Amino acid sequence: MTIRSLISKAGRQEALNFVLTNRIPRRAATRFLGWFSKIEQPLVRDLSIGIWRLFSDLDLSEAKKKQFRSMHDCFTRELKEGARPVDPDPKVLASPCDGIIGANGVIRGTELLQIKGFCYTLEELFGGSSLVSRYRNGRYVTLRLTSSMYHRFHAPHDCRVEQVTYIPGDAYNVNPVTLKRIETLFCKNERAIIQTTLAEEGHRVTLVPIAAILVASIRLHFLDLTLSLQYSGPHNLSCDEPYRKGEEMGWFEHGSTILVFAPDSFTLCKNVQEGSIIRAGEPLMHLP
Repeated sequence: MTIRSLISKAGRQEALNFVLTNRIPRRAATRFLGWFSKIEQPLVRDLSIGIWRLFSDLDLSEAKKKQFRSMHDCFTRELKEGARPVDPDPKVLASPCDGIIGANGVIRGTELLQIKGFCYTLEELFGGSSLVSRYRNGRYVTLRLTSSMYHRFHAPHDCRVEQVTYIPGDAYNVNPVTLKRIETLFCKNERAIIQTTLAEEGHRVTLVPIAAILVASIRLHFLDLTLSLQYSGPHNLSCDEPYRKGEEMGWFEHGSTILVFAPDSFTLCKNVQEGSIIRAGEPLMHLP
């Protein structure tokens, strides 16, 4: 097979992937899977998890328990104690989750990369809030979770959660195929903006969990509700919740992407390379 034919085949596969995961009723499909995944009937549960394992690299060896009530219970699984050691250095901001590192680096004014060739702005993502000036010329990292990964996220440092803004939206897939075709995708999808202040010198760090097709609900321990497509918005929710570095903050009901924002005085760690895999607790940025 020639290089040209390989490229052509890859292009057709990308196009098919895009059509199958985006040219369907995304919100309806997402609500349906949210309902279906919670069915606890043993045959449905076992068949669902079996098919999931067949088409992914799902590894349950680190799971805290071996038997699950439903596919949803498996998806939101906890891990064994010590499975994700947290970098103890107080001058290190740790990764809040497992993920594949996507676009990252320096924010050019208020413009940053979704993927090579596609940009979006802080204004579009945050909705013109005060966060735009806070992170002008700052640092950012995109962390994409695949369906088989661990889907809980943790405090990147000793911090206090001060506000959550829930912004309802669409449910596009967030895989690279779609990121290359839909402009400002992160600004279109459902998301939560979690504002924190670090105990270390009061630095402000913001996490933005972004939902996607089939994966559109976000659960936060410090709020007595699940943020999902049923809410209109945006909703601003005031908080005053302390967290220790590595402490679990919440989870995706089905998983997606987390954007991490820090001021321009922060620097990215050497292990932060686009395309590499990072685990919760590993170094992400250096504090000034």
